[in-house]
Amino acid sequence: MSIHSRFPSSSARTKSKLGVQQVLEWAFRTEKARLELPEPADPERGEGPGFGLEYVLMQRAALGCRIDGGRYKPDSSTHEDAEVIAACVAGLPTSLGGLRMAIRVAELARAGMTPDWMPGAVPRCVPVEMKRNQHGERAITVAVGSARVLSRGKWRTVELRVCPVTFSPHPDQIAAARRHYDQWWLAMDWVRNGLRDGSMLRSIDVTEMMPKRQPWARPTGSEQIGNKTV
Repeated sequence: MSIHSRFPSSSARTKSKLGVQQVLEWAFRTEKARLELPEPADPERGEGPGFGLEYVLMQRAALGCRIDGGRYKPDSSTHEDAEVIAACVAGLPTSLGGLRMAIRVAELARAGMTPDWMPGAVPRCVPVEMKRNQHGERAITVAVGSARVLSRGKWRTVELRVCPVTFSPHPDQIAAARRHYDQWWLAMDWVRNGLRDGSMLRSIDVTEMMPKRQPWARPTGSEQIGNKTV
């Protein structure tokens, strides 16, 4: 089944088999699902943290009950499976980024994108600043001192100038981009496992297929599926 279909099949015998990234893109991009986030606690009223939809769904799954979609309403334009998927994303634990990561996962799925891990990026030493004139483009230099030199039998004072350089893109920038990809991948793995283990979807079977673990790594002749290498 294509993720662009309006609804997955409702028949248990013909459940669509999709990887977690396809599942999330279907839920957030096609079905326009929204994260069901818990209401903030009000300390003045003595309120503690509330239980969100994801908590209810997990508890029902733990009890072996059939998930009915939580807050799904018959007249809702969003498929109930999509709401369950959104609820699972909203339940990301703090150790994996919590609410901030949940929003990030949903935004990327809604845009049909993966995090930018800066493919092909290689740090290069380049001038900090360039200037252009009628003679072309040249690097900016700055004075750093002076020196006495003997030239043609005479001592002369000459200005010492250097060209400030930097690395672009900076190695730290590349490392940060790939660290953010790693964090997103771990969140996706958690969502995938939650949907698979909880058996919460009526119309979709979530497969083990995952985005590449480290797409910038050199290929080793093996393909990784989830936490397994085949």
